[in-house]
Amino acid sequence: MYTILRYLSLFVFCVITSINSIAYTGEIVKSLKTPGNNSTGLTYDGKYFWLADRKEDKIFCIDTKSNKIIKSIDSPGYWPMGLTWDGEALWNVDIKGGIPLSENYNATIYRISLDDGTILRTFKAPAKWARGLAWDGEYLWCVDQQKRELIQFDSEDGTTIRKIKAPSWDPRGLTWDGKYLWVSDRNDDEIYMVNPDDGTVIIIMKAPGKFTRGLAWDGDALWAVDSQVDNLFEIKVNDGVNFVKSNKYKAKVDYTYQITNFGPGKVKKADVFFAIPENRENQKINGEIRFSPNVNDIVTDQWNQKCVHFELENIAAGERRELHMVTTAELSEVHYYIFPDKVGGREEIPEDILTLYLRDNNKYQLHHPVIVDAVKKAVGNETNPYWISRNILKYIIKNMYYKMDGGWNTAPTVLARGNGSCSEYSFVYIAMCRAAGIPARYVGAVVSRDKESNMDDVFHRWVEIYLPNYGWIPVDPSGGDQDTPRNQARYFGSIGNNYLITTQSGGGSNTLGWTYNSNEALITESKTNVVYEYFAEWETIE
Repeated sequence: MYTILRYLSLFVFCVITSINSIAYTGEIVKSLKTPGNNSTGLTYDGKYFWLADRKEDKIFCIDTKSNKIIKSIDSPGYWPMGLTWDGEALWNVDIKGGIPLSENYNATIYRISLDDGTILRTFKAPAKWARGLAWDGEYLWCVDQQKRELIQFDSEDGTTIRKIKAPSWDPRGLTWDGKYLWVSDRNDDEIYMVNPDDGTVIIIMKAPGKFTRGLAWDGDALWAVDSQVDNLFEIKVNDGVNFVKSNKYKAKVDYTYQITNFGPGKVKKADVFFAIPENRENQKINGEIRFSPNVNDIVTDQWNQKCVHFELENIAAGERRELHMVTTAELSEVHYYIFPDKVGGREEIPEDILTLYLRDNNKYQLHHPVIVDAVKKAVGNETNPYWISRNILKYIIKNMYYKMDGGWNTAPTVLARGNGSCSEYSFVYIAMCRAAGIPARYVGAVVSRDKESNMDDVFHRWVEIYLPNYGWIPVDPSGGDQDTPRNQARYFGSIGNNYLITTQSGGGSNTLGWTYNSNEALITESKTNVVYEYFAEWETIE
């Protein structure tokens, strides 16, 4: 075994300076080299950190302020994994049952004295593949990697109290911050803040390394130990920065509209409206948007959506007209860090937003019994706008599945039949949010299917909700209809860099109607067969 002096020589400290002037959730504040090469469990006792190492079969006491190893004790078994602190003693889960046998998965829980490593209590873990460990002030929690569950259990004998679904496919590390659980995932290289009541993933952040095994909370920051890069990381959490942007690139998008008159009659007039993209958090419009043919007629609807108006006349049988809108934009991924306790109450929502985005109409039918009953079941007595909107999303995920049959039915109709397209999911989510007092609108976009030149003729629509202290937040109800809590959370407060948003609307626009991207109104002679097509051609510039 190495001596303490040898460990001290390995424990090198370095500070990682952020490339951002403002810190953000998930940012690495500093990094410490671990004393061993196979770090697993991590916990904080109020003064020092304790770090388990599988290879050395040791548990190290580390002072991260002075960058020194205070002491080390022998691990109770040979495969130490999760660590936690209950205020008086350490707890350790040994995934192999305390014996040096690689094929044996029979996890055992140990309570350990800090003085000399004396084992104070031993019992079988509630899962054979138990890894991470956390103490919530009353009960222990562990990660069941095999069944992908988080288990709350009694510290006296291991009796299971309850189980919730793990965030993703390969959960490992676990800690408790006083209200929420934090879970690391090895497969996706991510860390999640999790609601212990139902497993809802609230925050997703990138893990600092490729094999984050142990997590700890020191009262202000999250700490993670990674056994692949052999570092202990301090990670910024909940610092007031609401979102981050990443993966920016520039694209040119040519939105094309073709109208063909197959006759035999004539199209006397066609009013065609293109929604004009504007600067948003995910997109910065570069230069002027070009229209072909040139047109100067710009109109604004009741939702403050600007559209260019093409007025076409006398389209003869057999004739085709073609319209273009060419936009060059810098597109970014945007990820919001929404902490429920920082979301203001509904009384803090501006009056003009309430007036505009709580409106009812024939598509939403806020007072329809189907909508009223669904909101009652989904929301209950919840008053926090964040949890109201998350609970509504969970209700829709549970009671609907994706099916695109064409047509956009009313929200009650869609919810009652239990399936719909992205637009219909959006109508249901907006109706339920508005009925619950949460302002909601939809946005529509053209989509890049990959980063090379490509064409989109499917497009996409999702929702934005207004959360006090955060503003308008993207929510994709159909995209979020996923199996794992992590994948559901990816569609609440995040947007990819493959969208050029053209439209924001409350529905029933006097220019776009219930469509997005473009719309038309025709005056024709009798027996006139008109076909119109629209698609977007993408070209990546850099």
